[in-house]
Amino acid sequence: MYIEQALKPKNEWWNYLFGLLIIFIGWQLVGVIPLIGTAFVKASDLQEFEAAAQNNFLGLGIDKNLYLILIIFSFAMGLLALFFAAKQLNRQSIKELTTSRNKIDWARIRFSFFLVIGMSSILFLISYFTESEIYTWNFKAVPFLILFLVSVLLLPLQTSFEEYLFRGYLMQGLGVITKNKWFPLLFTSVIFGLLHGLNPEVAKLGNVMMVFYIGTGLLLGIMTLMDDGMELALGFHAANNILAAILVTTDWSALQTDALFIDTSEPSAGLDIILPVLIQYPIIIFIMAKKYKWSGWKEKLFGKVKSDIVLNQ
Repeated sequence: MYIEQALKPKNEWWNYLFGLLIIFIGWQLVGVIPLIGTAFVKASDLQEFEAAAQNNFLGLGIDKNLYLILIIFSFAMGLLALFFAAKQLNRQSIKELTTSRNKIDWARIRFSFFLVIGMSSILFLISYFTESEIYTWNFKAVPFLILFLVSVLLLPLQTSFEEYLFRGYLMQGLGVITKNKWFPLLFTSVIFGLLHGLNPEVAKLGNVMMVFYIGTGLLLGIMTLMDDGMELALGFHAANNILAAILVTTDWSALQTDALFIDTSEPSAGLDIILPVLIQYPIIIFIMAKKYKWSGWKEKLFGKVKSDIVLNQ
């Protein structure tokens, strides 16, 4: 059982509190030093630096691929800090954070990854052939090749950090503390959405984007609890963000890259934001449930965390 395996004699609430502090230091203090240093060099004066800081240092002329690498670096430091905190404070290995199986199931990660790649590619092609006027071809060989390599090789560090933080460390920790599963599922989904609420998309499109972000967090949480591991969530998140980086970009999104296409349409939000949550996500859950023969939905999503289980230490 995924949450139960986090039960350890010393896994009290303060272990997780100190762990989150270590993760924050690695992610938001140590991890941002290269980005801040690069921005400081690029800025002509302190006033321009302070103004750029309010927009995540966009607009300073930093190369888009370099900017992406610098952003990923902060998440990579957060991931290292998370693994350190889990090992030193919570006595958990990477395997225990990832899955309740005897070892990490890479086949599950691959299945989820290519399922999302396939579905998202089909949806993009439908959009492209029905609204081709909003897309501008943006292919530039060298920048795109660099972007592709950075996205495939490094971007999973960012998505893995978010999964290990929300579906791993926080979900297990809250399950251990509250002794139930519904609260960790809902809480991590809402916090996942609220943190993404800082993205510029929310300012442009409005609070309806929160339906998408919280819904995505809920989808990933359900995958993790029903499958007794985060492999499917890891594959989903990596595929989603890699495609977002290399396929379509805009001049107002959080992720601005040398993608294949530029979406030049006027920013707006409506059913296109809500429909994936209401239609695409249930289809994904249905496919995974059938493939992996999920059962015991009520117990796995809303049951108690059984603290009397004897686990191998």
